[in-house]
Amino acid sequence: MDDERVWSFEESLWTGGADHYRELVDDECLMALPQPPYILGGDQAIAAVADTPRWTSATFADGRIARPQEGLIVIAYSVKATKGDETYEAHCTSTYRRLSHDVWRVVQHQQTPRILAPAVEEH
Repeated sequence: MDDERVWSFEESLWTGGADHYRELVDDECLMALPQPPYILGGDQAIAAVADTPRWTSATFADGRIARPQEGLIVIAYSVKATKGDETYEAHCTSTYRRLSHDVWRVVQHQQTPRILAPAVEEH
């Protein structure tokens, strides 16, 4: 999967519908999300995210892609997702594995909400 397709694939996980999400997330996926129960696996991970309202847009920054071995892609990025007046910013990682030619599934996803660091006073 080339870089452009990687980012398109990841964006679709933020903005696509529940059926699309279920299709792309592996049954063995593990997730660490910023709300209870925090650590989710398999069907629990798919259900937790598929059943939440989707974002209307997701913009990525500081994206990095690693391909540690054939059939494995690891990405890290910052995201700003919006829907209506709601905005969510986080630092994320996702890992994909190839099942067959051109068929990829998410096997890991993690989100750390962006925390604004306090301003440092200069003396």
